[in-house]
Amino acid sequence: MAKNKKPRLSDIIPDEQYRKVIEEGLAEGKPWIGPDGVFKELLQSVVDAAMEGEMDHHMEEQRAKDGNTNRRNGHGKKRLKTKVGTLDIHPPRDREGTFTPELVPKRKRDLPGMEGIILSMYGKGNSLEDIQRLIQEMYGIEYSTSVISTITDRVWPAILAWQQRPLQPCYVIVYLDGMHFRVKQEGQFQDRTVYTIYGVDVEGNRDILGIYLQEVESASEWRLVLEDLSRRGVEDIFFVCIDGLKGFKEVIRDVFERAIVQRCIVHKIRNSVRYASDKERKKMCADLRHVYTAAHRDQAQLALEQFEQNWGAKGKRIAELWRKDWEELMAFMDFTQHIRRMIYTTNPVEAVHRIIRKVTKSKGAWVSERALMKQLYLILNESEKSWKRKAYHWKAIQEELELRFKDRFTKWLIN
Repeated sequence: MAKNKKPRLSDIIPDEQYRKVIEEGLAEGKPWIGPDGVFKELLQSVVDAAMEGEMDHHMEEQRAKDGNTNRRNGHGKKRLKTKVGTLDIHPPRDREGTFTPELVPKRKRDLPGMEGIILSMYGKGNSLEDIQRLIQEMYGIEYSTSVISTITDRVWPAILAWQQRPLQPCYVIVYLDGMHFRVKQEGQFQDRTVYTIYGVDVEGNRDILGIYLQEVESASEWRLVLEDLSRRGVEDIFFVCIDGLKGFKEVIRDVFERAIVQRCIVHKIRNSVRYASDKERKKMCADLRHVYTAAHRDQAQLALEQFEQNWGAKGKRIAELWRKDWEELMAFMDFTQHIRRMIYTTNPVEAVHRIIRKVTKSKGAWVSERALMKQLYLILNESEKSWKRKAYHWKAIQEELELRFKDRFTKWLIN
């Protein structure tokens, strides 16, 4: 059986004019891409040819209208910013000035795509100065930081629309957590807290319901956030997973009175062994594991008593901390393994925060709250595939929710 022949350049690019551009460029040792690349010359030829085609069509339309006498009138010159560098193109002109190219309209200085590149770079954590340098190095295009800032500002209406969008009436699980940044305010750098709401709907779809910027993290500020969820259409939440912020549980119950509040077990363990020595910490964590992996609450209670006996005074202090928050810590015990794994920790929303921190770790502070919100929004857009996916074992979880909550759950399902 004969092997497939290697395709020739003439097979891939049959047009002789464009093929000649490539062949001559490669013969001169030019790279494929970059400010001096062959593809830049090819694109310049294609853009010019496309505008010539648009002019031909325009002239035909003009002649068809009562014998119009409009004629071509030479060419202009224009610098166009593109993904492959700055092009010197030559838009055709007509005597009556009625021709406007659709590909590159008048006063348009870049081809579609550069704005997307800038927003993508910003969403990957690059500063305005970083983007300016990278675009210059990669494409040979000079953008000032003020122009780049203006381009990123174009996402602000999308941010406002996203923050105010209507939500679904019911979420099975909502994870609440905050993270901290430094922002320049009135000439001084100050701390700001970003409140993140990460939800799972009745079909098992994960989504970030909102991010809110506040001065501090407190139960009263969380109340405002939860009330905003209600205002945007949320009527019922089955499980709310939180850390140990004082007054948090009461605020949640005030806004969503039927929600089951689950304290994060992982946070509780970290706080419990915080003052233990390195040698003790690993063994304490192993012993506490018997508490939260118990089959039911009574067995968990026995495991905690055993932990207290094993560790003496230290064990008594830790056991008292667990008993103080026992109802919220053990809420997940009333359900089977699939739901337990979903609600026993706030790790899902912390995973979102790890994505953000990975991108922003080199930034010490932001010049404004608006700059911070723009970057967070674009980071979430760039990383959407990482956090916007269906929850595991959702069919089994749905069946348990139907048995446990009956009409309260089934009325929200899409038939």
